[in-house]
Parts: sequence; structure tokens; C-alpha cells
Amino acid sequence: MIFDYLFPVDDSVIAHTMLLSDQTLGHHIDIHSKQNGVPELEGIRLAIVGVCEGRRAIDNEGTGIEIDKIRKQLYQLFPGSWITKIADLGNILQGQTVEDTYFALREILSHLLKQNIIPIIIGGGQDLTYANYRAYDTLEQTVNIVSVDNKFDFGSIQDGVTSQSYLSTIVMEKPNNLFNYSNIGYQTFFNPQEEIDLVNNLFFDAFRLGEVAKNLELVEPILRDADIVSIDLSSIRNSEAPANNNATPNGFYGEDICAISRYAGISDKVSSFGIYEFNYKLDNKNQTAQLIAQSIWYFIEGVNCRANDYPFGTKDKYQKFIVPIDDEVLNFYKSNKSGRWWMEINFKNNNKYERHSLIPCTYQDYLSANDQEIPDRWYKTLKKVI
Repeated sequence: MIFDYLFPVDDSVIAHTMLLSDQTLGHHIDIHSKQNGVPELEGIRLAIVGVCEGRRAIDNEGTGIEIDKIRKQLYQLFPGSWITKIADLGNILQGQTVEDTYFALREILSHLLKQNIIPIIIGGGQDLTYANYRAYDTLEQTVNIVSVDNKFDFGSIQDGVTSQSYLSTIVMEKPNNLFNYSNIGYQTFFNPQEEIDLVNNLFFDAFRLGEVAKNLELVEPILRDADIVSIDLSSIRNSEAPANNNATPNGFYGEDICAISRYAGISDKVSSFGIYEFNYKLDNKNQTAQLIAQSIWYFIEGVNCRANDYPFGTKDKYQKFIVPIDDEVLNFYKSNKSGRWWMEINFKNNNKYERHSLIPCTYQDYLSANDQEIPDRWYKTLKKVI
């Protein structure tokens, strides 16, 4: 019954795929087609879900349409040395109301998450992140959202859920399962000072475009701690991704967004990934569709390179470093497998937040602690629960 909401990939895309080399990705994906129906999910690790919904994509009329253009570009890429099985479940069409579309997406994503299948969501406005977030309700856990965007998208709670205000609803609506929100790539002049202050007051994380562009490795620990990764094409400069009416001169380069997507894939914790705000009307020579396809390729590549060292297994696979700071004792762990670092917070038997007791960090955080400086993310995480 859950798959009644899904419609098959268009026959023209299937026909296009048949003309491609047998080695291309399109021949290695189980595709929902009219002829074969919905693929069996046994053994599937990643599932593509298209959403033809753009009614609440502010100032970007045309998004959520012709998302099969992304599929054509993705299918003709060659896979890496991958072991994960991938399915394309087709599209969710517009419901009678936007809430109907949200419901269908939430139900499908919840079903996939329960089976440890990572959904890759394409098409539609970024307000679909709200439905993605609500899909985790059935898992009864708090979640972390990372948004790659030039704006925070708080908007006004009175605006309801739109591509530019969905975050207010996520923060305010019950049940409130949001533990942390992180923004990567915001541009200060697009965000009111009161929203920047709100991010700080809620102990969320935000990284300016210039800060990240100089050193992309800064985002790796942030993405390593994410459950949901949501990419708005507005975070990418217009010259790199023109198919978005809200695109601006400044933003990430194409290779930056591919690197960010790979970091998201490598994260052992990321369990859903979406790229939003594609407007086919504005695409020049399929440039944006190609970039989205390549970003998805890098995400899949990352999933295939996961070290599976988070959350922790046995402690003998890690080196532990104890750093006393004033009246605090900070425990750091370094994975023998990947060389990645975590720091530990004692939530004093608060089981609700137990899965967040280990915070991804960098070697520099460890060095700062040795210089008696408490890492910012350790402090922010602790303040959320006291």
C-alpha cells in the first residue's frame, strides 16, 4: 500500500537508458518502470525518490517539474567500484493539497528508514525537508539536520511551511525531535541579524560561505553528525547552477558541492539526503541537472566508502585521550580505522540524548582543549540539555 503513492519513471527515460553503455549507472539501478513495477527492496541500500511538488517553492515557479532530466544525467554516469545496491522508486506526484504530498513523502521515507535504506530525494522545493524530518517521528529519536543554503529559512511561523520558512515550523512544532540544526554556506547579507542571533541563542551551528570556502574540511565533522542533509541549489553560484530562480552571483562552486555531498555520504550517521529547488525552465544545456547528478554520484561514492566506526563499537578500536580543563574533564577518542576524532559529553543518564553523547570533532579541537580552550561544539551541545 505504501508504494501506491509512487509513479514509475517515465518510459522515455527507460528508453534513453537502453541506448547507454551496459556499464553505465542506469543499468545497475533497479528502476520502477511501468513494465516491471516497484523494485524489491531486499538488499537495497540506497533509494532515489523524486517529488513533483513545488507549490511552496517561493519565487521559483517551475521547480518539481521535469525532474527526470536529473535522472537522464545520473543514469549515464559510470559507477565506481561500489557494492551497495541502488533502487529508483520513481516519483511522488502532486497531491490534491501540499499536505497530501508531505504525507505521501513522510510515509515512504519512514518505511525506507525503518529498513535502513537511505533515501535520496530529488526535485521540489526545500520545504520538503519538513516532511523528511517528520518521517523520523516513528523512529522515536532526536535528529540533527544540516542544511547547505545561503539562508537559514526561518521566515515567520505565520507563513507556515514554505521553502523559506520551514525551519520555524520544525523548531516550534510538536513533537519536537530536533536536537541540532547546522547551516553550511550562509551569506550574511541574506539573513536578518535577528535570525543570526536566534541561531546562536539556540546553540545551533552556522558557517559562513567565506569561512567554509577557504577550508571545506571544516564541514566534515558537521556532516558526520547529521541525520538529514538538505541542499538548496541557492547555495551554489548562478554560473554553476542556473536552474534556480533564487540563484545569486556568490555561492559554492560545483566541485565544492560535490565534495560536501561526498562528506555527507561518508558519514556513518547520515540516513537521508536531498537536493532541492531545481527549476528545469532555467537550466542551460542541462548544466544544473548534470551537477545534481554528479553530486548524487559523489554521495553514493561516499556511502560506499563508509568506515562504519560511528557510533562506537568496542573501545579497543579507539585511542582515548583525557584532557582536564578547570573543573571539567574532556574525553577524546580517535578511531584507529579512519583517524577521525570524537569528544564525549556525559548527559548524566539522560537517555533521550544518549545518541548525541559523542560529538564529531577535529584534531584541532583536541589541541585547543590541551591549550585549555573548551571546543565550541562541546559547549553548545552541553547547553542544549541543561
